[in-house]
Amino acid sequence: MSVQELPRPAGPPATAGSDFARLSQRIRDAGLMDRRPLYYAVRMALVTALYVAGWAAFVLVGNDWWTLAVGAFLAVTFGQVALVAHDVGHRQVFRLSRASALAGRIAGNLGIGMGYGWWQDKHSRHHANPNHEELDPDVTPDILVWSQKQAREATGLPRLIGRAQAFLFFPLLTLEGFNLHVSGVRALANRSLKQRRVEGALLIGHFVLYLAALFLVLPPGKALVFLVVHQCLFGVYLGSIFAPNHKGMPTLTGEDRPDFLRRQVLTSRNVRGGRLTDAALGGLNYQIEHHLFPSMPSPNLRRAQVIVRAYCEELDVRYLETGLFASYGQALRSLHRAGAPIRRGA
Repeated sequence: MSVQELPRPAGPPATAGSDFARLSQRIRDAGLMDRRPLYYAVRMALVTALYVAGWAAFVLVGNDWWTLAVGAFLAVTFGQVALVAHDVGHRQVFRLSRASALAGRIAGNLGIGMGYGWWQDKHSRHHANPNHEELDPDVTPDILVWSQKQAREATGLPRLIGRAQAFLFFPLLTLEGFNLHVSGVRALANRSLKQRRVEGALLIGHFVLYLAALFLVLPPGKALVFLVVHQCLFGVYLGSIFAPNHKGMPTLTGEDRPDFLRRQVLTSRNVRGGRLTDAALGGLNYQIEHHLFPSMPSPNLRRAQVIVRAYCEELDVRYLETGLFASYGQALRSLHRAGAPIRRGA
């Protein structure tokens, strides 16, 4: 199957509403859309404790090269904060949008220096049209090309990088943490951004506190090394969470938009694993179920998978699940194929 062509498997005709409507009813009957306040209270308390413990360890270790190990710990902790902000943004945690926005800005803007409003807008557009080359901002060819069509039209940096992008993908993820910070700050210039002043104040607060901690505890040279190690590992962790989900899956163009269920299932990939995988990937290893039901609490996704996979078998809709490292391999092979026209000089 070409990554540029999305198959349209034949399913039974809709007789009582859409295919997705029938699946949604099964999910609701199983109680899987019910909120999980205790789970999120415990999870957010644990992530907060890890965040505080990480910065406490940073101060206690102080001017020692072992502080770089603390930087690695904080990189993972920042990733976990980002995953909490993700669930909050999808209204999985709080019923009211105001509470969700407040928690999202505290976790995103103040906690890790990520513009929550910018991210929410971008991520919402991704969910509406995953892997659509004109509509999904996550497959915009700003640095990498995601299809051979994009490769043939590429200029500038994407064309320069595209010929070797599969080999450069993970090294480029080291810049993702910095990209989140820059994108959040740049979004403040957009007057349509809600609570722009609040987001700006929280972002500035994060950067001031972060840099003050580094340069008060460490000498300048070591502080810069810590910053690079921490932010680069944060970017790699984030990228490693999101890369298995859609990269290497079919892409859409133009008016090629299947119905909602097929649009979400056929462009997404699940990652097999146990509870450790669930924790490390924040439940996003159940990407198909998450895309079908974005507001479903993440601890319910494992149970939802049984229902969704069986339903896709009924409809003869391809449901892809693979191992974590296999998913990276599929993504990298897809990137290499996408860059072929550039290597041929097309």
